[in-house]
Amino acid sequence: MKSITVQELKYMIDHKEDFQLIDVREPYENDICTLNGKLIPLGEIPMNSEEIDRNKKVVIHCRSGKRSGDAITFLEQQHGFTNLYNLAGGILAWASEIDPTMESY
Repeated sequence: MKSITVQELKYMIDHKEDFQLIDVREPYENDICTLNGKLIPLGEIPMNSEEIDRNKKVVIHCRSGKRSGDAITFLEQQHGFTNLYNLAGGILAWASEIDPTMESY
């Protein structure tokens, strides 16, 4: 499984790179803090795989990296995706290393 660091994601955002950001957390978690990605909770990934772009880099994140890793494994094995990257450490790493003012849970 491919992954990127929060520093790499920040670079991509700052340089306005063309990529899709998917958040597989639950809506209540997204209400606490967000990276403004498209919210598709993990349990809804199977029914919404068509919403995930196949033609550009896609970064998938959750709270710590476990659920996003599970989503990537499913999408790669069941739908043949090859353009997915797991955000190492998830939004907790973002809050810790990039934006310490972000509320975490």
